[in-house]
Amino acid sequence: MIRPGNRLDLLQGGADYFPALIAACDAARHEIHIESYIFVDDASGRAVGAALRAAAGRGVAVRLLLDGFGSRDLPATVIAELRAAGVEVLLYRALSSIWRFRRGRLRRLHRKLAVIDARVAFVGGINIIDDLDGAGLEAPRLDFAVRVEGPLVADILAVMRQLWNQLGWRHSGRRAGEPARVIPGLEPVGRQKAELVCRDNLRRRRDIEASYLDALRQARLEVFIANAYFLPGRRFRHALVEAARRGTRVVLLVQGLSDHPLFRAATRTLYAYFLENGVEIFEYRASEMHAKVAVVDGLWATVGSSNIDPFSLLLAREANVVAHDRRFAMELVAAIETALNEGSQPIYRMAWQRLPRWHRFKSWLAYGWVRILIGLSGQGRAWDGEGAA
Repeated sequence: MIRPGNRLDLLQGGADYFPALIAACDAARHEIHIESYIFVDDASGRAVGAALRAAAGRGVAVRLLLDGFGSRDLPATVIAELRAAGVEVLLYRALSSIWRFRRGRLRRLHRKLAVIDARVAFVGGINIIDDLDGAGLEAPRLDFAVRVEGPLVADILAVMRQLWNQLGWRHSGRRAGEPARVIPGLEPVGRQKAELVCRDNLRRRRDIEASYLDALRQARLEVFIANAYFLPGRRFRHALVEAARRGTRVVLLVQGLSDHPLFRAATRTLYAYFLENGVEIFEYRASEMHAKVAVVDGLWATVGSSNIDPFSLLLAREANVVAHDRRFAMELVAAIETALNEGSQPIYRMAWQRLPRWHRFKSWLAYGWVRILIGLSGQGRAWDGEGAA
């Protein structure tokens, strides 16, 4: 549902995100809800943890939900310290071993959400990890989040409370106790329209993909997509190419430096198809790119946790804010264009065609492995476009 009356503030990287999140936690008086795929015991993680412990010490109800695979390296001592301070901590699908990845265990909590006192929320792709926490990073990774005030906060809080209660039932056999209830305010605090778009494995399995496809099919001027793990299915690929054929400028910003080389190589198998059909491709090489954002025609913009790959679109719990607001959209376009101009390498059609055959073979080999992994998940046909929204 599109909600009017919001205030949306774009946050870029941990330098913007963590001070804003910690300030909100420091001001909390009633309840804090946080979900994250990754929580690392580094400077950023310790700062967030300290804010959560301090809030719990003031009597604030604090709930922290972490993915059991993404946060598997978080020391048990850190979780124990949080719980000892009064922070409630749950793990989503905890793994006793990485090798016990049964099909159902492939489903992960990939959302990055926070709601404080039912008045301010954060939605995006930024995990609780330092911007420079990576293999040899010399510049902060590129990532985004949005700070939200207004009626949309109620929708964000509702999905967080619902999942927490579901997990409380599974962990203890009873409904998790509610924190001190705060009724979200529905009064307008700004003039921006936005909606929360989620995916789960029940009724909203394809909502994020459908939102993208609807925007792409209406695109007439320009499309900017900056997405860290970009391996779209057939319908998504065709929607991009059809937009380009209508005369729409379509720009893709993907990873040049990646913490998952297999996915980067697999993505490159799509370059020839896109380049031959007028889609522009840039690889971000200033640092790792973790962004999951897009803008269509300067009117539709999304910031969230969902990559455009089969695992995000078909298996993981994800959450994106979609803004229907020109000011916010153009602010995001400016950030993407800065990344294009200052940290990216354009991929040219003729130069790509001249690459050695072994280079293309390596990419197709990686693509084959990804297809095998998708098949093992039981989602191969859905990803390739059959039944896709």
